[in-house]
Amino acid sequence: MQGISYEEALKLYQNDKEHALPEMSELLRDYHPDYYKDSTVSLKIGANKGDPCHRKLAEMLQADSRIDEADLAGTSITETNVLVIGGGGAGCAAALTAARQGAKVILTTKLRLGDSNTVMAEGGIQASIEPGDTLQAHYNDTLKAGHFQANKELVSAMVKEAPEVIRWLIKEGMQFDVNEFGDLLTRRPGGASANRVVYYRDYTGLEMMRVLRESVSNSNIDIWTHSPTVELLTSDTGHCAGAVLYSIDKCAYKIIKAQSVILATGGIGRMHLNNFPTTNHFGATGDGLVLAYRLGAKLRDLDSFQYHPTGIAYPKHIAGSLITEGIRSAGVQLLNGLGERFVDELKPRDYISAAILRECAEGRGIVVGGEEDKAIGVWLDTPSLELREPGMMEKRFPKLFQLAKRGNLDPTKNPMLIYPALHYQNGGVVIDADGQSTVPDLYCVGEVSGGIHGRNRIMGNALLEIICFGRRAGRKAAQKISVRGHKKSTIEHLSRLRRELSRADLPMDVKSPMLFPTYSNFKLEISK
Repeated sequence: MQGISYEEALKLYQNDKEHALPEMSELLRDYHPDYYKDSTVSLKIGANKGDPCHRKLAEMLQADSRIDEADLAGTSITETNVLVIGGGGAGCAAALTAARQGAKVILTTKLRLGDSNTVMAEGGIQASIEPGDTLQAHYNDTLKAGHFQANKELVSAMVKEAPEVIRWLIKEGMQFDVNEFGDLLTRRPGGASANRVVYYRDYTGLEMMRVLRESVSNSNIDIWTHSPTVELLTSDTGHCAGAVLYSIDKCAYKIIKAQSVILATGGIGRMHLNNFPTTNHFGATGDGLVLAYRLGAKLRDLDSFQYHPTGIAYPKHIAGSLITEGIRSAGVQLLNGLGERFVDELKPRDYISAAILRECAEGRGIVVGGEEDKAIGVWLDTPSLELREPGMMEKRFPKLFQLAKRGNLDPTKNPMLIYPALHYQNGGVVIDADGQSTVPDLYCVGEVSGGIHGRNRIMGNALLEIICFGRRAGRKAAQKISVRGHKKSTIEHLSRLRRELSRADLPMDVKSPMLFPTYSNFKLEISK
């Protein structure tokens, strides 16, 4: 790990110089983790056979199930109209909408209701509400930031509904920062052409989840906590027909039969792709991708992931913790170990992350710590913002100060050492504008879905997406309720999976979904 020592970098801090970077495509190709040598493989089985996929994710997509028919003998069966798997923002929005349409809804979650990446989101929600801004500009910015690889129909649906999403959240009870006249405050996200992000301090996602959790808890939705999903069920006509869950509390499998299933299982950060730290919550292990793929759902962009530029690099016990992009929107700059500004802080996230990695790779990063906790990164120049606007930072970014306190740091006096952290899966399950996957009656919303962001997500679109498409999927699933329901619900699709694994000469001893990070030492045990 070559670079400039922490002490030397402090001496060179604020030398007020800059140096240029190459154009975007060259920088991404040479330094972004998506382009690391040998990080991807071609899938050998399934609907995406032949497509590039990150090596760690491919191992989970091409693994055997944790269960077989014998495991389900005597298992209790519960029936419902709509089953929502995931208790974050997307799952809650879907469950609330379906229930308010008259559907009987069960919401299951791996941990507790609200334990999700939603609560980690700090920056805000994009919506074109300012004079001079337009829906077209929001649409254009989203496509451009995603390298024009997003599904235009999905982007159009999202940006059109953005103002209504904000109104809906306010009606549910969500707070936003406002000016002295009561108008919503906005800030500009990186890669955008206008101030468009509405927010609440620097914990917008936490405030959103507070409101959604209260709404769900005060509804007639049946909530099953500590119940990770280990397999989906299929009907005799190939539709998704429910799921098999594992009750952590009772050490037993449970079966839920449903007419529609909405997957809202979140992201993949706890796989620690390319050995990066992550901003993601403990349960973000890509389970939904595995479950959907096993059923035959088409996926996309499985080699594209977002690394947030400003993850804490040091001290080690808070490494990977997120510092909101809002701090850069407020004017904080990034400096290398020579005190040079090296990038426009409001460029798209993939560009900034690659620029940071380039500084570190070429010896201009800042190295700190001993053999056990050595880290490298660049400066987030928070003291300069404090000098320009004393007190504003602590008022607008209280979560930043809580994080700094945990690390015994003072962002008003010393710059913070930051390094990219694995943040978001750009790809996921292919869906239409109602969240319907290529498998009938299986809907996928939130981070488990793909196509909305292309190959890079712009700040503020994630919290917008989970509400927009969560509501759409909940509404559509409720409309499709049938009196008859599915005649048969089985795991017979696993026979096809095992034949494919055998023909492709893939190992049968690897089991998925992962459920929890490998370092959790979680064991799935069944009470006798």
